[in-house]
Amino acid sequence: MTASTDYTVYTKPQCSQCDKTKEYFDSKGITYTAVDITEVPAALAYITEELGYTQAPVVVNNSDDQDHWAGLRRDKLVQAHMNRVRA
Repeated sequence: MTASTDYTVYTKPQCSQCDKTKEYFDSKGITYTAVDITEVPAALAYITEELGYTQAPVVVNNSDDQDHWAGLRRDKLVQAHMNRVRA
């Protein structure tokens, strides 16, 4: 949603996978905007209706809107870190 950060992380309260995703980004210096889907109805509609996801977190690469995933995906997190290192 915002180009000032690397990723947008759509989260919900008490979501351990959401917390682990944000902790990984924090530990690697990857910037993100966290959006609570329980507080932003448009965000919930976006991840379910437009992207087709039914679980959180949903992570969207702000520089490539075709690069997105749901859940705790260690492979995608490592790829995000490697892309940041190369940049």
